[in-house]
Amino acid sequence: MKENLIKLLSEEKIFPIIRTNDAQVAIDTAKALIDGGIKILEINVQHPSIYGAIEEVAKYAHVCAGGIITSMQADAALLSGAEIISSPVFLMNLVKISKDKEIPYIAGTSTANEAYNAWKARIPLIKIYPITAMGGAMYVEDLLRPMPFLNIMPLGNVKIDEVRSYIDAGASVVGVGRDLYSGYSLNEITKRAKRVLSELKG
Repeated sequence: MKENLIKLLSEEKIFPIIRTNDAQVAIDTAKALIDGGIKILEINVQHPSIYGAIEEVAKYAHVCAGGIITSMQADAALLSGAEIISSPVFLMNLVKISKDKEIPYIAGTSTANEAYNAWKARIPLIKIYPITAMGGAMYVEDLLRPMPFLNIMPLGNVKIDEVRSYIDAGASVVGVGRDLYSGYSLNEITKRAKRVLSELKG
């Protein structure tokens, strides 16, 4: 099991999530983030062409294939070079693939009950989504108070300036999507990645 990738995520503290139907946009955005120092990121499989983007980006960084729901999607993502699979929900078919292929599976949960069940299934990193709608950093604190053993990653409309507050609340890593790259030039995306990484390591 590539548990060292989960460890890498907790060291990076920020997990960029790229969502687009355009494979070239995914590649360009990923490369701009990698130029900024990002070592591991997620590319959401919103269209079959995205598998090609994963294959290209995997030459430069560790790639997690996101939005995976079916076993067929998981197999295609792994063949494309993804080293982690992630889904918006918690699915036992993906737990099985994770164990069989020895690759980490990041499962999506919202409630305390779902998060605990994912932990019981030995999910190495549990997504809490949609975190902003669930109450933000305070929800992370409330969740971890009775269950400090959970290894969680909040995401869902998180801004880069909010990452530190989630880490302080007990999250091991924070997923950030649009706020890292949407509406910015590739040069600006690289600068934003550099800035947030230096702030989190400072």
